[in-house]
Parts: sequence; structure tokens; C-alpha cells
Amino acid sequence: MVSLMVLLEATGFSLGQVSAAIGAGVVTIGAGLAISRIGVAAMEAIARQPEAAGDIRSGMIVSCALIEGVSFFALAVCFLILFV
Repeated sequence: MVSLMVLLEATGFSLGQVSAAIGAGVVTIGAGLAISRIGVAAMEAIARQPEAAGDIRSGMIVSCALIEGVSFFALAVCFLILFV
């Protein structure tokens, strides 16, 4: 932990800036994994019930949009911490 603090002081970054950058990466990875899982589940559901493809696709698009909205908000907070 001490070496991390020395490194941060040498580079001029604060601990908050580094944690905001890590948080932005975690948010991006988490959103990508969540949307991919939704896509996989939707494709499996459509394969099982092709007649319900429209309803499944609509639900998938709505849930993907909600996940993207939350991830954009989290990224905005991380960038505000990083640059302000």
C-alpha cells in the first residue's frame, strides 16, 4: 500500500482519480457482460418458442436500454470524479 501511495505521488494522480478510472473500466465490463447474457438468453428463448420472438425481442431491447442507461450514468460519475 505504501508503494502505491509513493507511485501516485510521483505521477501526480490522486487515489480518487485512480479509483474513478478503475470504476469506469469495471462499469464497462459489467455492462458488456450483462448485455451479452441478455442476448444469449433471448436467443435461447426464441429457439424454444419461435412464435413469441416479437415479445422476447421487445423485452430484450428494453432491458438492454436500461442497462446502457445505468452504465452511462455510472461512467459519467466516474469521469466527473476523474476530471473535476
